[in-house]
Amino acid sequence: MASIVLIACLAILGLIIAIALFLAGGYLWWRHKRSQLQFIEPNEDEESSSYSLRAAQDIADSGNPPTKPQVPVTQAITTPLQNNINRKLNGFLSLRTPLIGVSGASQTKPQSVSSLANPGDGTTKDSANKSISMTDMYLDSTDPSENVGQIHFSLEYDFQNTTLILKVLQGKELPAKDLSGTSDPYVRVTLLPDKKHRLETKIKRRTLNPRWNETFYFEGFPIQKLQSRVLHLHVFDYDRFSRDDSIGEVFLPLCQVDFAGKQSFWKALKPPAKDKCGELLSSLCYHPSNSILTLTLIKARNLKAKDINGKSDPYVKVWLQFGDKRVEKRKTPIFTCTLNPVFNESFSFNVPWEKIRECSLDVMVMDFDNIGRNELIGRILLAGKNGSGASETKHWQDMISKPRQTVVQWHRLKPE
Repeated sequence: MASIVLIACLAILGLIIAIALFLAGGYLWWRHKRSQLQFIEPNEDEESSSYSLRAAQDIADSGNPPTKPQVPVTQAITTPLQNNINRKLNGFLSLRTPLIGVSGASQTKPQSVSSLANPGDGTTKDSANKSISMTDMYLDSTDPSENVGQIHFSLEYDFQNTTLILKVLQGKELPAKDLSGTSDPYVRVTLLPDKKHRLETKIKRRTLNPRWNETFYFEGFPIQKLQSRVLHLHVFDYDRFSRDDSIGEVFLPLCQVDFAGKQSFWKALKPPAKDKCGELLSSLCYHPSNSILTLTLIKARNLKAKDINGKSDPYVKVWLQFGDKRVEKRKTPIFTCTLNPVFNESFSFNVPWEKIRECSLDVMVMDFDNIGRNELIGRILLAGKNGSGASETKHWQDMISKPRQTVVQWHRLKPE
């Protein structure tokens, strides 16, 4: 009797072990498949259909990447499908220069950005101006402050399957981040403003000139939606026992890419934002008819931490100046415990046209302190002459040259 009980117990134990091994194998297979196929859920403001995002396998250096059928685009003969594609490319967002020539098609006039970012997601209220706003928010036209290498990639669009094909090819002259004098670089890929879903290349060990040769397919993106996205490529150095180091990044608004054919890019990487003060996104608009100058403070990023908890309590103080004389002051509300506040505050000033070139706006980002004096985080001076930098002066001049249009631009905050 005892032997029968022992045999039954051993049989039950063996069955449990077999089930556990089966479940473990199934879980590992699911993780493997999930690493190859990732899905993107549509945002609240997107269409109800689902959009998938799939990363392809590595492309062998000697082999050719898998290709998808694409619709040929010719100028000599145009089919109804091609004309439809051309109208979509040229008509969407009122681009200043058409991406594909269309015979007999009239170009629409450029529109100004009439509405700015929403507090929640940083996108524009007016969908017709969405990609223009995204371009202004993420495009940094300043030269890199230091050389952190370059990245080579290509883009093409499959109109038939509404798929964007990104090939991350190689990097060149990356800086050394490890004690060995090399780095372990990889690339993180996102389509802004969506930051939740991201893809990564494989890590290339001990090299400053990596060759990734990896292809990513962004499926289910109609050309209208794609034009409102910004491609973000961020190169990191992998560290096994600590946080990965940022090497550099590139922002490419897709509304600036000609999708009539395959495009190849060599882009200089921008160093990580390590300036002590941070950056401020603002817009300027001047209406000569009623002499109203409008400054909109949209948001700030990577502000310097002033408090013990590693955060700040930022707000912005603005002075309207004529020469060295301060005339009018405005302030935003205080945002507690954040280094990336979203202000969305607009201030209007009465400035006659004959004095618009003489006045300036002193914009100061402050840290509020309950006990002591409020500290300056950083500042900029927006002026047509003697601004705090070339970026600030250009912003003011663009505002004057484009009356009644909203000009949006990032600015690096300067210390005292």
